[in-house]
Amino acid sequence: MATFRRVYAEGHPYFITITTQNRRPILVDNVALLREAFRNSQKYFAYEIDSIVILPDHLHMIIIPEEPDAYPKIVRSIKTYFSKRLKDSWAGMPTLQSASQMKKRELGIWQRRFYEHTVRDEKDLQRLRDYIHYNPVKHRLVERAYDWEYSSFCKYCTKGMYEKEWVNLGEELDLD
Repeated sequence: MATFRRVYAEGHPYFITITTQNRRPILVDNVALLREAFRNSQKYFAYEIDSIVILPDHLHMIIIPEEPDAYPKIVRSIKTYFSKRLKDSWAGMPTLQSASQMKKRELGIWQRRFYEHTVRDEKDLQRLRDYIHYNPVKHRLVERAYDWEYSSFCKYCTKGMYEKEWVNLGEELDLD
């Protein structure tokens, strides 16, 4: 089994991708619950959401935790809150749980692991923001980033950091 090492860097943002198990498209349909999970996690962990996009089966975000070693706990908090409250609405749906998930009483909603990347500098930060905001276009959910309502893109347009008609013409990253 692979050994994963997390990097905990003081004052650095973290780019994080969280994916549903088997890419089940449940996040947009349950976006209110997901937002509630984020609000709940912020009761226990101090962090800022720099950028975010929620797609049907995964989300990307850049967070800036007050404590660098908190980001895995933040992710766990969001996933746990969301899963426990979604559980009741899953009655009668086909189970996707493996034997080990059943043993651990996991619901099979999320992939166990998540992708993380420590943001190195301003250039890396902007590249990752572009990736986040371009993602709904990449997945052909909308034609323009501005049209995807589950994204921080409009917030950045209001701040003058992006134009409403912005299109990522640069190198496309493949972090999914």
